[in-house]
Amino acid sequence: MITNAAQGTRGPSFGTRVHRVEDETLLTSGGTYVDDLRVPDLAHAAHVTFVRSPWAHAIVTRVDTAAALAHPGVVAVYTATDLADLPAPPPFQRAEDGTSLFAEPLLTGCGQRVRHVGEPVALVLTTSRYAGPDVAALVKVDFQRLPAVVGPAQALRGSTLLFEGTGTNVADQRDRDTYDDAPFADAEVVVEQEITNHRVACVPIEGRATAAVSDGRRLTVWHSSQNAQRCRSSLAAALGVPVEAIRVVIPDVGGGFGAKIGIDRDAIAVAWAAWRSRGAVRWAETRTENLLAMTQGRAQLNHVTLAGTLQGRITAYRLDVVQDAGAYPRTSTLAPVTCRMAPGVYAIPEVQTGFRVVVTTTTPVNKYRGAGRPEATAAIERAVDLFAAEIGLDPVEVRRRNFIPPEAFPHRTATGVRYDSGDYAAVLDQVLRVADYRRLRTEQAARRASKHRVALGIGIAVFVEMTGGGGETAKVTVDARGRVAVLTGSSAQGQGHQTSWSMLVADALGVAIADTTVTHGDTDLIPEAVGTYSSRSLQLGGSAVHQAAAAVRDRARPHAAALLGVAEDDVVLDTCSGRWHPVAQPDRGAAWCEVVAHAGGPISAEVEFTAEHPTFPFGAHLAVVEVDTETGKTTVLRHISADDAGPILNPVLAEGQRQGGIAQGIAQALFEEVRHDDQGTPLTAALAAYGAVAAPDLPDFELEVSQTPTDVNPLGVKGIGEAGTIGSTPAVHNAVVDALAHLGVRHLDMPLTPDRVWAAIATADDEQRGG
Repeated sequence: MITNAAQGTRGPSFGTRVHRVEDETLLTSGGTYVDDLRVPDLAHAAHVTFVRSPWAHAIVTRVDTAAALAHPGVVAVYTATDLADLPAPPPFQRAEDGTSLFAEPLLTGCGQRVRHVGEPVALVLTTSRYAGPDVAALVKVDFQRLPAVVGPAQALRGSTLLFEGTGTNVADQRDRDTYDDAPFADAEVVVEQEITNHRVACVPIEGRATAAVSDGRRLTVWHSSQNAQRCRSSLAAALGVPVEAIRVVIPDVGGGFGAKIGIDRDAIAVAWAAWRSRGAVRWAETRTENLLAMTQGRAQLNHVTLAGTLQGRITAYRLDVVQDAGAYPRTSTLAPVTCRMAPGVYAIPEVQTGFRVVVTTTTPVNKYRGAGRPEATAAIERAVDLFAAEIGLDPVEVRRRNFIPPEAFPHRTATGVRYDSGDYAAVLDQVLRVADYRRLRTEQAARRASKHRVALGIGIAVFVEMTGGGGETAKVTVDARGRVAVLTGSSAQGQGHQTSWSMLVADALGVAIADTTVTHGDTDLIPEAVGTYSSRSLQLGGSAVHQAAAAVRDRARPHAAALLGVAEDDVVLDTCSGRWHPVAQPDRGAAWCEVVAHAGGPISAEVEFTAEHPTFPFGAHLAVVEVDTETGKTTVLRHISADDAGPILNPVLAEGQRQGGIAQGIAQALFEEVRHDDQGTPLTAALAAYGAVAAPDLPDFELEVSQTPTDVNPLGVKGIGEAGTIGSTPAVHNAVVDALAHLGVRHLDMPLTPDRVWAAIATADDEQRGG
């Protein structure tokens, strides 16, 4: 049963199915996104259009703005020359002489290189949005083309360098010099495989959008982002102004998935244009711009080497990572996180990891749902299936023999990571039972024996991920009407924070969910916060709200006692009715509004909650697929998951997060891929070419419940937002390979499109006939 929050629900406990409070507005009048803003300050805003490079790699030799400036309705045309007074862009690293290396400019000017298609060269301001593209076309830019560098392998060859003075396309590397071949040389069985975790686009429903206004003293920026405070810090550093001179406001956000963490260079340039012009400007990118210039995800080339015994014990594992950073390294965490999470759910005594980060003439790569953890899981789960096939054991049995046992927690892995809690065999058993695994294997054997055209595949993935870590802020206030206001550092992009935080407050203070308001994403109201990413909201932001509400209750207690004429120890808050009363006299009480009046004003508490460790959610996914061996088409028949993120506050929200994640994971496995030609030109700059997943491509997901608490936070919860993405991709990947194993297919890379699957079948058939 789902509780209707509008009816005044009080004190819902964990596990209560409460309707999303946000949905009534979103489904009726609609949300207010950046492009919807109709505030007085933006009434006469100029519209931004970027002039972007059509080439993946070239030197800008001329930028002529004269014709554009002469066009009616033009407010300004800005180029890199206009940015000369700004601080130098921060380097990804510095040379020994202090020279900035791998730095990314806001606009690329004459004598500088563009390094991916869509890189901004100039910025046009027009009075009309629709005049912008016409004016941008009048900006004449000449280029001297250079060879493109597409993909990690080409970057490592180093025949063309993207950054002069570096001598290399490798922006970062670690630990590869520590590899030891002995554990593999002495092993009974060794399997090796190069695994491509291909580049994908984030494709939020709402693309990037920014509006800004300045009076010369203060800059206000509205931006579609996952954290206002990081935006403000980045803007202050880029513009060379104090943070106090900037206010950032985050309205409704139509999806982030990591690509909207902070603020990127296009949006900084928009804010600078407002600062420079001392006026108002606004920008909302087109879908083509989004697919060209918004940061993208994954893009790793992984080489796995796994050693073990003929009895199925894994003795050593090596994961060598090459991370494609795109044109500019925007983050230093993806490859290190992949390496830290390399062993997954397995007790492997020897784990070796190392990585290289390379630059290529493609869109920059940054965090995307899971950010390093899906890549680690995809690598180890494929490696385990390859190992099982090599020794002739069921992949389920190989996993059982190598799981970290539940009694070993907290467990320190060979890569130094502390897992808090887990029971990996239990979640695997759940999905196997629901799937009726033995029956599926029997049906698969029957199809193979009859040489059925449609092959059946069963794929398994068991995962652990790392979420949270660090801290978050919250302030809870009860006002004179007995209503509650929550200021939270967590910033929602569809997760349902209004609902979750209202449930926590209702549970602690006994107020109706409908009497709680939640505010986020305004640096004037919430100057210190971290924001939403890495599945951190409930465990950190929620814990902060929980503690702040408890502190409000404690601060109210003496006022309630004085009002009722009893000792503090003799007064209690009934969270079902929301009234304070003496312990022995439940019929004599006082409402919150009376207590606040006695206190002489609102009762508030502000908290910054910090977790000592990250948490480690885990789960198991099982995919059942059919593959038409004549066409290569894959159909997902069933997808079963047991995702354990600790106690579930609201199943409605948890299930929504899991469903969205599974959809994205299956999409990566089967459909989605950012592709370029050999000149670095994107071939997927429209949704029709990209292949985003749609509802008819997916089955109804079968979601099993598992709840293992953590001791890292007072709620006992872990992150849920990325779990579905992490487990589903390797499960589907393994299922397709499993469907084709009897035909001689050992491995094929994602996405498992019909043409790729058909080609693998044809190649295996030719090899078998040739043999």
